[in-house]
Amino acid sequence: MGKFFFSGSTSAKLDEKGRFVLPQQMRFGLVQEGVLEFSLALGLGGCLAIYRQSDIQKIVERFQAKQHLGKYQKFFTLFFSTLHQTTCDKIGRVIIPPTLKKAVGIKTEIMIAGVLNKIEIWPKERYDSQLDAVLSGKDPEMNLTKLTEEAFALLECDQEEEDEI
Repeated sequence: MGKFFFSGSTSAKLDEKGRFVLPQQMRFGLVQEGVLEFSLALGLGGCLAIYRQSDIQKIVERFQAKQHLGKYQKFFTLFFSTLHQTTCDKIGRVIIPPTLKKAVGIKTEIMIAGVLNKIEIWPKERYDSQLDAVLSGKDPEMNLTKLTEEAFALLECDQEEEDEI
């Protein structure tokens, strides 16, 4: 069996306490050494990201080596001050801290998207509008054909690098 990655998407609603149910298959992907713990952080492009603990440890180790570089200080402060280590309750609910909800504009409806080594949590209306922009071709920067060609070109670059080794 190949290396695990997150994929797929589903919508969910937050309850009155700011919780949502994380899909079971995604929860299984977060379990490491028999423990379901993960980190919730700000993601790219206006979403939140859920990372496995092992991935967060790799990120921390790499950032620690750069922590004294002034140009990254604001990023480190923002990223680590909003990073929350958490888990699910018995029925799979995850609470989104108010700070993170506010930061990305989550109200009541979200989209949960599996994206390789992380799970993204999007305000549903932002996810839907970005998906519509890509599929409709209205935004030249978000053209599906262009994005697909550029993404698959990355695979060719990686193959060329492997061939050189």
